[in-house]
Amino acid sequence: MRNVAHPIVQWMPFLAVALAMIMAVGSGLPATAAPPVRDPNPQRYHLQTRASELDRRARPHPEIDFVFEKDGKPQDVEHASVDTSVPSHGRLVVWLMGYNDALFQRLNSYGLHAVQPAYANKWFGILKPRDRMDRGNVRLEAATGRDVSDQIDISKPDSMMERVRAMLLWLSQTHPQGNWRQFLSPDGSEVRWGKVIVAGASHGATTAARFAKDVRVDRVVMLCGPRDQDQDWQGLPSATPAECYFGFSHILDGGWTGDHYCRSWELLGLHEFGPIVNVDDASPPYANTRRLVSSADVGGNANRAHSAVQPGKSSPTDAGGQPLYEPVWEYLFTHPVDKTGTPAARDLECLQEHPLGS
Repeated sequence: MRNVAHPIVQWMPFLAVALAMIMAVGSGLPATAAPPVRDPNPQRYHLQTRASELDRRARPHPEIDFVFEKDGKPQDVEHASVDTSVPSHGRLVVWLMGYNDALFQRLNSYGLHAVQPAYANKWFGILKPRDRMDRGNVRLEAATGRDVSDQIDISKPDSMMERVRAMLLWLSQTHPQGNWRQFLSPDGSEVRWGKVIVAGASHGATTAARFAKDVRVDRVVMLCGPRDQDQDWQGLPSATPAECYFGFSHILDGGWTGDHYCRSWELLGLHEFGPIVNVDDASPPYANTRRLVSSADVGGNANRAHSAVQPGKSSPTDAGGQPLYEPVWEYLFTHPVDKTGTPAARDLECLQEHPLGS
């Protein structure tokens, strides 16, 4: 009879290295790279963990209602998914909103890895901007952990950047067949942001754009955003090239009717890469533009319109029950950034000056 090791014994080397790397997150020690592992059973994986368990330096921020537990339920759950049966594009989507499995399924089908970190981001409805850069500075501190705002105190371990790094260290060792290690520097001390698509909806779309202004990423996908209509950070020089930003909104969304998104898109310079295209009347590649809208039927409901542009119950469907925006989502996340549309004039009807606090 062939001598077969117990599954626990087979995984002992990986578990030992995993423990060392998880400890490295909190100690600042360099991480040891794990050897690549081929998946013997290719499939889609959904993994989850808790931020407070991955990094002993992490702490709650009750002052902005960001806690690890509430009413006995964990509040710092993080998600990751990959489909090893699909050829990988070598890109990681960092989603800056609540976990959306329908979206993650699609991202994985495109050959993309995806993670949703739990970081201190619940300041949005609490802090009020005092000048036209204030809110952008808060977003940047929450994303990076750098001390750039006096309105908030988010240290590096509680930032989005470090939470993503901690997740990738954990994933690369507990799930080696997912090939998560490719998104970390050789010593594990940094995320390879040039291989990252940072994305979000609404508040998350806005923080994604602010982060990409400061850190060069592969792409930015902004669903129903960015907002911050009373802020001017959107016009700052960008570490991420302007053609790498993609936006999508429904025209009944209050952020669209209030000229929040059109203003941000122009400040980001997206009019240089094509006109605003209504996806209801067009097909990919949508004139290679970076600005997409829809007027599909959402029952005249502005709240539903706000949610409609991401997969879910609010998103409109065709007569067969299939989501109308399937080709739009694939375009936003996979269209080659070097293919751009013809520059368009600024929209003179888009309100550019919004009062502070509006």
